[in-house]
Amino acid sequence: MAVRTIRLFGDPVLKSVCDPAVPGAAGFDEGVRALVADLVDSVQLPGRAGVAANQIGATTRVFSYNVDDRLGYLINPEVVETRGEKTMVGEGCLSVPGLWFETARYPWARAKGYDVDGAEVFVEGDGVLAQALQHETDHLNGLLYLDRLDKETRRAAMKQVRESDWF
Repeated sequence: MAVRTIRLFGDPVLKSVCDPAVPGAAGFDEGVRALVADLVDSVQLPGRAGVAANQIGATTRVFSYNVDDRLGYLINPEVVETRGEKTMVGEGCLSVPGLWFETARYPWARAKGYDVDGAEVFVEGDGVLAQALQHETDHLNGLLYLDRLDKETRRAAMKQVRESDWF
């Protein structure tokens, strides 16, 4: 399909809580299938671990991931299980380019969603995949990783955003 442009911090769509996709008797419609194809194409560029629908301007609950040779997507995803204690891990975001901050994430996560045919799918993993599952689900809930930073770090992050050449 197409690699889509990533929306940047400040675009209101990034704060939108995405709507669930509604399956029909034969799975999801052509609009959802096209969105999935665009998300998968968009996540395959170098340096991308995940892309959520609202990052490309859509408000449907879908994201794609590309971590450790695992390329896929989830429709109507939800993180259903996490393990371990939250730890601080370096995190960035395509919608906040050039910034990188320590963010509290669980070291292991399991997400449930659906494929384009309406079949239930589970994706689980640790490390970067666990981080991506949590990060992309946050996007679909209208949260950016900046929203998870402590007050002092968030203040410094916002200063860097305001001083960036893309804002």
